[in-house]
Amino acid sequence: MSEPVMGLIAGGGRLPVLEARGMREAGYRVACVGLLGQHDPDLAEHCDSFAVAGVLSLGRWARVLRRRGASQAVMVGRVAKSQLMYHPPRWLTQLPSWRALRIFLWDCRHNRRSQHLLRALANEMETLGIELIDTTQYIPEHLATPGQLTQIQPSAGQRRDIDFGWPVLMRMNDLDIGQTIAVKDSDVVAVEAMEGTDRMIARAGELCRKPGWVMLKGAPASKDPRFDVPTVGEQTIANLAAAGAGCLAIAADRVILVDKPKVLAAADAAGIAMVGVPTSGEDAQLGTSP
Repeated sequence: MSEPVMGLIAGGGRLPVLEARGMREAGYRVACVGLLGQHDPDLAEHCDSFAVAGVLSLGRWARVLRRRGASQAVMVGRVAKSQLMYHPPRWLTQLPSWRALRIFLWDCRHNRRSQHLLRALANEMETLGIELIDTTQYIPEHLATPGQLTQIQPSAGQRRDIDFGWPVLMRMNDLDIGQTIAVKDSDVVAVEAMEGTDRMIARAGELCRKPGWVMLKGAPASKDPRFDVPTVGEQTIANLAAAGAGCLAIAADRVILVDKPKVLAAADAAGIAMVGVPTSGEDAQLGTSP
């Protein structure tokens, strides 16, 4: 009996590589669609079949996956939304399908926030025979867990900043503004929007000359786990260190560390404390205060 096939729709970064490894370890053959100009050049060697398609070529994604025997897929990896939304000529290089254009220009013409667009995309993929599933299903070992994650502990002031900032971050998620904020001395220094986490970190470092500020990142349990799950990688840690951050608080079970052992080692080496904050039940309100 042949192995079942799982689909992978891959944007940029190393996360799709981890997903492919996890799928294989779970007993699946991996049929991958790498997004044009986005996917990791090493990704193909971790998959059983590999094809390239435009970022907006929904029909081709589905055809490729179905031909390889997949009916479900995980969609992960970076895609610069701002480049697609505010540089329309770049659409042409991504070979957009009429389905994608209909979603963007008609179905979502009054609401182009990330979650709304991605849900519309997921619904369209299901009509094409491909069900998008939980991003974290095959990489549970790389999820943040509750409590202290690094050897380095947050200071009392950083714990207070986490307790202050976490409700703000969750409210920001409700408004679909962003998934990251910077806090120092119970004051919000910077808020992530469409520019992405790395640029927000740089801005926070410029605004907060006093070292030791806290970055909070994550999504509540109510967010759809099929897409847009926040990630933290080694480069994130390097950027935080360069910008003078001293602590990173992330949503437990709702943030992916790419890859976890390396990220935690990098944080300890950089002197950055990392903690996982629960996002559901009573514990979500307790923060990290002693």
